[in-house]
Amino acid sequence: MDFGLVLQTDPPARSVVERMRRAEELGFSHGWTFDSCVLWQEPFVIHSQILAATERLRVGTMVTNPTTRDWTVTASTFATLNDMFGPRTVCGIGRGDSAVRVTGGHPTTLATLERAIHVIKELAEGREVRLDGTSVRLPWVRDGHLPVWMGAYGPKALDLVGREADGFILQLADPYLTRWMVDHVREAARDAGRDPASITVCVAAPAYVGDDLAHAREQCRWFGGMVGNHVADLVARYGDAAAAVPTALTDYIKGREGYDYSHHGRAGNRSTDFVPDEIVDRFCLLGPPEQHIAKLRELRDAGVDQFAIYAMHDAIDTTVDIYGEQIIPAMST
Repeated sequence: MDFGLVLQTDPPARSVVERMRRAEELGFSHGWTFDSCVLWQEPFVIHSQILAATERLRVGTMVTNPTTRDWTVTASTFATLNDMFGPRTVCGIGRGDSAVRVTGGHPTTLATLERAIHVIKELAEGREVRLDGTSVRLPWVRDGHLPVWMGAYGPKALDLVGREADGFILQLADPYLTRWMVDHVREAARDAGRDPASITVCVAAPAYVGDDLAHAREQCRWFGGMVGNHVADLVARYGDAAAAVPTALTDYIKGREGYDYSHHGRAGNRSTDFVPDEIVDRFCLLGPPEQHIAKLRELRDAGVDQFAIYAMHDAIDTTVDIYGEQIIPAMST
């Protein structure tokens, strides 16, 4: 199992770069950042500095979207980073959440996302595409390579991952739900004539190492609220149809009353009071190292290739160090 570190691009940017450099030293293979340009600093500027400060770390967005950036700009940005530093980037992409909602917008359709995935990958790898009737190619790209990993929860989105994406990003660490969604993606890949094993599975969720479980829960409760935004969309689309969306994912949002994006992704978010302890425990990795290792093994057995730590709490460096010194080595056996 590989390990990634996910950070918000809060200022000062140099602290993000330094933490990613340290993560590479500790055995992390990927460094990820949010892409929400109103709430945080511009990620791609910081990505260039991370890539310059590291040798092997792969860097990507968790996640960008088809709305806030022109697709040609996204493709050119990734291709430029790869030209400068080697093929060390991953385009994580989804329908859009905080980046679009904070300015009054809405997530894009899956049809638009599917088209965006195709265009971004084709352009970044040097191939020609048709955009609004015009042939477009990045003529300076040579031997381009850009994996595109898609974030998804619902059945139609999981189908799209299986048809088109190079990787699947699942933002929760519940082994039961993970297995259900991974199986769905793999079945969709088989139906599309693809090798299911060719799709990398990345679970991204908060990890907090420590013995004070109550404190860890409060530091990570925000994550249940963030996931709840996507779940609310699923409930609106599918209702309570358990066959389409497991109730283990949808039941907990019944007490949800709106969401304040000014506190998105932060401990103490007042919009997440509806999230019960049980959901925090299921969706996150909490407790001493041995509990993390046990759950990571469950996730690995469910088909997960990479666990990406959301490090948005008051023990970032401690947790990252313990992962590098104890947990990552334990998971290599």
